[in-house]
Order: sequence, then structure tokens, then C-alpha cells
Amino acid sequence: MITEDDTAGPRGLAAQARALADGEATSRALTERALARIEETRTTLNAFRRVCTDAALAEADAADAALARGERLPLLGVPVAVKDDTDVCGEPTAFGCPGEFPVKEADAEAVRRLRAAGAVVVGKTNSPELGQWPFTEGPAFGDTRNAWSPDHTPGGSSGGSATAVAAGLVAGALGSDGAGSIRIPAAWSHLVGIKPQRGRVSTWPDAEAFNGITVIGPLARTVEDAALLLDVAAGNVEGDLHRPPRVDVRGAVGRDPGRLRIALSTRTAFTATSKRLDPVVGSAVRALAERLAGLGHEVTEADPPYGPIGLTFVPRATAGIAAWSARAPDPALLDPRTRGAARTGKLLGGRVLRAARAAEAPLQRRIGRIFRDYDVVLAPTTATPPPRVGDLAALSGWQTDRAMIAHCPYAWPWNVLGWPGVNVPAGFTPDGLPLGAQLLGPANSEPLLVALASQLEADRRWYEHWPSSAWPTVNPSSAR
Repeated sequence: MITEDDTAGPRGLAAQARALADGEATSRALTERALARIEETRTTLNAFRRVCTDAALAEADAADAALARGERLPLLGVPVAVKDDTDVCGEPTAFGCPGEFPVKEADAEAVRRLRAAGAVVVGKTNSPELGQWPFTEGPAFGDTRNAWSPDHTPGGSSGGSATAVAAGLVAGALGSDGAGSIRIPAAWSHLVGIKPQRGRVSTWPDAEAFNGITVIGPLARTVEDAALLLDVAAGNVEGDLHRPPRVDVRGAVGRDPGRLRIALSTRTAFTATSKRLDPVVGSAVRALAERLAGLGHEVTEADPPYGPIGLTFVPRATAGIAAWSARAPDPALLDPRTRGAARTGKLLGGRVLRAARAAEAPLQRRIGRIFRDYDVVLAPTTATPPPRVGDLAALSGWQTDRAMIAHCPYAWPWNVLGWPGVNVPAGFTPDGLPLGAQLLGPANSEPLLVALASQLEADRRWYEHWPSSAWPTVNPSSAR
């Protein structure tokens, strides 16, 4: 019998999968609980854009029948959520935009793989328009709030997925990361968030997303759950432009990473805008560095040679916004900042975009020099704690860009490079707001990063800390 009490909190993905396989729980009951919690928090946290109640219950019943027949799959019967930018059959893909979007007739490849592993998709989580901002607010769906403090944003653009996991609505969710959009909300929600190697998870039916800067990845409360969700979603189809070699991410959980050379970096890439590392964030990251040293690693202050990487990001991002905004049924309904970014993207397409993409390989060689002397880079995920809901929503486009860079200057370079990064919880502000740090590596280094994150998790035990919003006031007999 699974119980969810004030000492344990709701169970994780792997624990739910084990309980289902052992007959200690039913998928129907776990799914009913997830749906009840989603409904209960709709007016307070507002994590979901779409809730697939009937379809999810039907999937849960089918999973219970499969379990009764003795079938076993990695996530058979486990409820999960998917971000609003990813196709779910029978639901529209609005990516945070207003308007009536057509219903999709097929799952995205990542969702197809979730279902093939037995997962029950309970709904689609909120995202700001086209994933542009580190806050999850908009007229199409309202404000998504932080599970640890509803007055603050969970971040973005995978803010709905982060809130859903942090509040215990689901134990794991897919997000996407084009400039830190998994790692930022993971940092501000006390979660593990993995930005995988470009192409690790297929973006099909798009051959690539946002000119190669955006990837799909997991958010979860533990390293094991994040690795499990990533391994299940990973894989490619013939039309994918990026198809990295397969790696075993979940197998790295609990593995001794060995004595690593870790570069502690607090320098940001050049952006011609003002930004400053908040002392409370800097102290939290340095405390994490000290713990890593205490675990036997060699930690030295050193910074990647970023060079002119910022010049290559803007054309790729804004051209992606221009292309995606053309899918909107009524572009006039889009935020003026979205329309402005789309105009910029049209101007920077063509030759400028091609030049930006051609600069990627030289930048990889330049920045990759740091991995001659170090195995992993440790950096802040954000420069500040989470801002309040509404602080950035009423700004102009230029003001929003400046504020966004000031809050989040650390994540986006790894999107240009296409390399993996893992956010790990780094503690809290004196007011109880979550903070995070990034473990960054070269191409295909997810197993190393996960092994290190797992070692740190065993020491820090961040999964023992829950926000008060994670405890349900309704508890259907789902624990059976």
C-alpha cells in the first residue's frame, strides 16, 4: 500500500513504476489522483493548458489490463505531462499562443515514445508564447505560478511543466530548452532538469526546432526520474537533422563519476547589456562547489572562452520565432513582442542565419578548449532568484530582452553549442525561493553529468524538500 504523507510526499516516476509492477498501486488510481490535483490547483498554480481527462483514464485502464496480463514497460501506467509545444494526438499545439489551433492527428515522436513505454499522458502544460521568456504568463492561459511561492514565477518557458512536477501533480514532465527553458524553471522550482545533446530526443514532426537551438528534455524531482524519462523519450526518426550516438543515461545513475576536474565559472558571455550575479545565487553555487570538492573532486575557477557567441544566437532564435508564428491562426492576437521578434527574424533570415549557423563549429572548437583541462563546468543557472509574477509581462520588447538577460544570462550559450547541461537544486534564498546550478559538458556527456548529479543528490538529498502546495487536500484511494 502506497501512502503519501507529510514525510514522504508524492512518489516519483521510478517509484510509481515499481509500485504498479508490484501490484501496490493501480494506474487508474494514480491517474485519478493526478487529475484531481490538476483541477484542485487550476486557479492557484495554473500549470496546465490542456487536460486530457477521458483519454488519460482510458489509457490508465488499458495500462492496468496490461499489468494484469504480466506486461512490463519502463513507465507502464505512470502519469506524465507534456509541454504545450509538443504534439499530442487529439489536442491542439498552441505553444502558449492565443487562437483556435487545429487538433493534431498524431503524436510527436517524443510523445509516441512515452506511450510506447506505457506512460499515461494527462495533459499539456503552459508555456509563454513560442517559449521566448523566462516567465510563464500570457493572455491565452493566464499566469502560471511557482509551487514554492505563488507570488513568483516558476520561470519559463517550461514553467507549466516545472510547476506540475514541483507541486506533485505529476512526477515527471517533458519540457523544451532553447535558451535555458528547461534549466531555468528547474532552478526556480527545486528540480532536476536535463537539457540533452541536440537530437538526443527527436523533435519530429519538425526535423529540428528553432534552427537547432531547441531540444526536448525532462523535468523531475530526482536524477533517477529525470534520467528515466530522458532514456524513454530519446531516439530518432529518419527525417531528423541531428542524430547523436546513443548513450545510456539511466545507467549512469548511482555510478561513481571518479575524481573529476570541475571548472567553477561565474562569467557570462558578452551581450552588451547589464547583468550581475546576485550574491545569494553566487553564494549558493560556491557552496555547491565546496561540496563537490568535499566529495573528492578538483574544483578550480575557470571560464569558457565564449567569444562572439551572442551574435550567433539572435538570428537562430528570432528566425525560429518568425517561422513558428506563421502557424498562428490569427497573428494579430500574438503579443506585440512576439510580432516584433518575428519581424527581426525575417530580417535576419537567409544569409545572416546561414552565417550564424556556420559559426557553430568554430565556436565549439573555441569553447571546447576548456574541456582539455576540465571534465565539467559548474555555473549558475540564473543570475537571480525568481522574479515576481507580472514583473516582466508589461515591459516593451527591448525592456523584456534586457530584463530577461539580466535574470538569465548563463544558460543560452549551451543551446548554440548543442551540448548537454543538467540543472541541480542549489538551495534556497533566505525567503525560501529555490536556486539552481548547471553542470555543463561537451558533446554526448549526459552520462557523466548524470553520474555527477546523482552523486551530489545522494549527498544533498534535495528531494526531501517539498513546497506546501505538494500536499493534496483530496486523496482518492489511488494508493491501492
